[in-house]
Amino acid sequence: MPFDSSLDQGGNASLVIGGGGVQSRLMAIMELDAIDPGSDPSYEACKAIYVYHPLGARMVDTPLQMAMSQERELSIPGAPEEELLRAFKREWKRIGAIGADNIIYRAVQLSHIYGVATLACNMVKANGEKENPADPLPMDDNFWKADLYFNIYDPLTTAGSLVLNQDPQAVDYMHPKQVSVGGTVWSNTKTLVLMHEQPIWIQWTNSAFGFVGRSVYQRAFYPLKSFLVSMIADQKIQEKEALIVYKSNSPGSFVDMAARAFKAMQRQAIKFSANGNVVSIGKDEELETLNLEHVATAGTYSRDNILKNIATAAGMPAQILNQETLAEGFGEGSEDAKQIARYVDRLRIEMNPAYEFMDKIVMRRAWNPEFYREVIQKRYPEQYAGLSYQAALQEWMDAWEPTWPNLLTEPDSEKAKAAQAKLDSAQKIAETLFKVADPENKAAVADWLAGIVNEQDDFYSSQLLFDSESMASYEPPAPVAPSETAD
Repeated sequence: MPFDSSLDQGGNASLVIGGGGVQSRLMAIMELDAIDPGSDPSYEACKAIYVYHPLGARMVDTPLQMAMSQERELSIPGAPEEELLRAFKREWKRIGAIGADNIIYRAVQLSHIYGVATLACNMVKANGEKENPADPLPMDDNFWKADLYFNIYDPLTTAGSLVLNQDPQAVDYMHPKQVSVGGTVWSNTKTLVLMHEQPIWIQWTNSAFGFVGRSVYQRAFYPLKSFLVSMIADQKIQEKEALIVYKSNSPGSFVDMAARAFKAMQRQAIKFSANGNVVSIGKDEELETLNLEHVATAGTYSRDNILKNIATAAGMPAQILNQETLAEGFGEGSEDAKQIARYVDRLRIEMNPAYEFMDKIVMRRAWNPEFYREVIQKRYPEQYAGLSYQAALQEWMDAWEPTWPNLLTEPDSEKAKAAQAKLDSAQKIAETLFKVADPENKAAVADWLAGIVNEQDDFYSSQLLFDSESMASYEPPAPVAPSETAD
């Protein structure tokens, strides 16, 4: 920048970002004066917060990622679990071309953003045309051959059909009755309506266009605005952090243009000087930076309170938003970890309808007639040769038991202590019984002790095996009397 001696370059300056002056969608919404505590976010506001706000995606996605970070533990008591679960998991991962986990994730994600979302499943005909959405989903023997597709609709797509009946005497009072998309009514067998939180009577949700659930941003709308203000404050502090304050004596009124230009030249030299340069100033002049030491305390206090307010409003632990690492981790069972685990457990309960919806579809496709005939009946003829496919399928579906593992995992050190205590206790019990038990009971005690030992996979790499029947019938040889010695 060339130096112009005719100007005093120590005056005010302004900075314009984005010469067009077009305001972002997020700031256009969040800077509205009408946003006060208790304000309802609109559909457009919820979309802008999720897409652009620094905490928008974190409030929705992080809890879901934590809840789905572990796979469910699946069991089918009384059935050939190994074959059934292998086929189920294979279909679970490939259904809809993206897998059932991703389908559920996206559906619950939209319900948290807006307050309600719809998961829809339909079939494609052989000619490439879709089946009529109003027709029920045919769960017949040929269902596994059908080409399925899954759509996830936000409340704008289904607007008008999910308002929910507010008549307390109605059969469908506060329950979704029928989903309509673009004037096309969908069969209830093909859709699942998911709501974040339960609807409240005559409580309209702007973001969802109905008397339905609420967005995760609804109670946090105002503190989310405050967070943006704190970001602007951070930007201003960064802009001032390298500011140099040049203290000089104020010139009198007699100073001419040359003196004014000399002062301006000094400011320019100070501005562009760097490490290794030498700057000359007067004896009574000083160079300083702005004192921002009190800004850190106030800024940190304000930012922490804003994050806590957002977490409190959203009903989630503050650690999720603060990105704080748990001091002791989930394995140690600290209070923070327990609080997060309780929150995740509740979220998993809310997600169960989506899993049940997908489970039934995946079961029908994975455990199909061909799989039953070629795998199950051939490997287990004595159990399934005379049993029809429909009877076996119903038996497996009735026995289906999915459970979520505990998010709080016990650390290896605690597992070792518990295992050692269990072994020590079993050993003392066995030693006490051996003293008074006959051979048969001794064998029973030894068999019980071996079972406890074999459970400790972390302690012993091989199993303790012995013949309890031989032990029960074993008679130790009679002791030989010492021979008498001659005098």
